[in-house]
Amino acid sequence: MFNNIAAVLFDLDGTLIDSAPDLGAAADKMRTDRGLESLPLALYRPMAGAGARGMIAIAFGLTPDDASFADLKEEFFRNYESRMTENTSVFDGVAELIAQISQAGLKWGVVTNKSARFTIPLTKAMPLFNTAQTIISGDTTPHAKPHPAPLLEAARQLDLAPERCIYVGDDERDVVAGRAAGMPTVAAAYGYLGKTADTGGWKADATIAKPSALLNLLRMA
Repeated sequence: MFNNIAAVLFDLDGTLIDSAPDLGAAADKMRTDRGLESLPLALYRPMAGAGARGMIAIAFGLTPDDASFADLKEEFFRNYESRMTENTSVFDGVAELIAQISQAGLKWGVVTNKSARFTIPLTKAMPLFNTAQTIISGDTTPHAKPHPAPLLEAARQLDLAPERCIYVGDDERDVVAGRAAGMPTVAAAYGYLGKTADTGGWKADATIAKPSALLNLLRMA
């Protein structure tokens, strides 16, 4: 389906890795530290893609507009920083997908809204990312997704025109950013979609239900 593609760029959480167990645990510790009952991971998982905002919303029902949010966010960050890779894993099929992408001579990389504070140690700790040619964090450029700047920076680092890269992500903002950057986009329907997500309305160029399905779009299967 995609022609003249030289690189594949991916979102991180919910697309390449399942970080929900550690994100949820970091938020849940805030509850138990306050004597509140623990909540099941199933409640946290759909909102894992929203980071601190999503986790604090589940744990305490608060939004960034609440006066206590900033302090809670930093507490969440500290909790998460201490356990980023305890129960985080690569989604089934992702390692094989990356291996085939590399074997085909395509470049690949990561563009995430996760700040470098977390992205750098996390990706260094996981062997999957040893072959990534670019890793762009949420604070690498002045703007985060859905702004196209992070994706354009990734293309620049790969020395490729944006239209020769495709972007794969599990959130509508990933598709918005990819389209704004002039890249073909793929919605990862297996990720952290939340309760109301409708990938059909995102206007992605394609949607995949599992990582290996990307190979068909790249005509590598």
